[in-house]
Amino acid sequence: METTFDSLGYFDKLKQAGVPEAQAKVQAEALKDVLDTSQHYLATKRDLEATKQELQRDIKELEYRLMLKLGGIAVATAGICTAIILGLLPMLLPTT
Repeated sequence: METTFDSLGYFDKLKQAGVPEAQAKVQAEALKDVLDTSQHYLATKRDLEATKQELQRDIKELEYRLMLKLGGIAVATAGICTAIILGLLPMLLPTT
């Protein structure tokens, strides 16, 4: 959503306030240039909403990847524990 600046109205207000016409013209043009340039750097509500949705999607993807990694760690830990128990079991059982 781009806003428009009424440079002519601003010029007229400056003249009504007693600002010389040449100075009022330069000020109105300068302010219009500044506002036109700055609008390229301002985020709109639509921009913010798109960024929010992108971040939410990224977070969900990271949650999924983290869940997979934690699942892999849990399986590996269970396997290591099983191997340790099975390796120690013969030493703990009495031999006949």
